[in-house]
Amino acid sequence: MITNKKQFLIEIIKAIIKLIIAGILIGVLKQYDAIIAGILILKVLHNIYKEIISQKINKNWMLLIGMLLTGFGGIVGETWGVTNGYWEYHEVVRRLPLWLPFAWMLAFHYLYKLERNLIPLLSNQTQKNKIVLAIVLALILPAFGEVITIYLGVWTYYWPFQIFGVPLYAFICLVFVHMLVYTILHFTCKKYKINDIVFN
Repeated sequence: MITNKKQFLIEIIKAIIKLIIAGILIGVLKQYDAIIAGILILKVLHNIYKEIISQKINKNWMLLIGMLLTGFGGIVGETWGVTNGYWEYHEVVRRLPLWLPFAWMLAFHYLYKLERNLIPLLSNQTQKNKIVLAIVLALILPAFGEVITIYLGVWTYYWPFQIFGVPLYAFICLVFVHMLVYTILHFTCKKYKINDIVFN
């Protein structure tokens, strides 16, 4: 059950608007991957400053670790997919655009922040409910963002069973990456007794 449905809906709408803006930005500037990379790097640095550097107490190191793990895992997956011809980026001079690792890092921050805002609105904040929330968000929202960039010609998937250009395998991969990082951070928090509303 959700304790405040109005606030829950507001958080979801805000998250969707952010996705639309990011998707359009990448779509419009797709030929200029260095410019997109520069913008995303600034956003990554802003997030690190806001969540870690500027905090005198409660520095959110889990956020930084999650961003780094997701950025690394994302690039490994992207390299595998493009090398094997499962998808292709358009209008860039290299196979993988420069902005990719930073987009993956920001994708983690995006989902983490949304989960952090939504979990207090759950009446029963068990680990099971948090995991279900994380899976649902990772299944729907990143794919929605991908639809925007696909239709703006940023990349094309060549896998079958597509919904609005996003194949079933991509949905599975997006959830897998997020939940793998989620699991690593959950056990890290448990081992080192770190209090984090998302991973505890």
